[in-house]
Amino acid sequence: MNASDLSGATWHKSTRSGANGNCVEVAQLTHAVALRDSKDTAGPALMFAPEEWAAFIEGAKDGDFDRG
Repeated sequence: MNASDLSGATWHKSTRSGANGNCVEVAQLTHAVALRDSKDTAGPALMFAPEEWAAFIEGAKDGDFDRG
């Protein structure tokens, strides 16, 4: 899905995003969560079911994606 399909979405960037521009933005939609590159706001967006997004967030909090 690309930006023209999500023109009414309200995008949020993490407060932890740095000044280097390597950020993503998230939009909570009615039946999905959209994720896009903040440097390419007209580009594609990944779409997740709310349950998938919740599982990802919990995994990140639990350290499931740590490299170490």
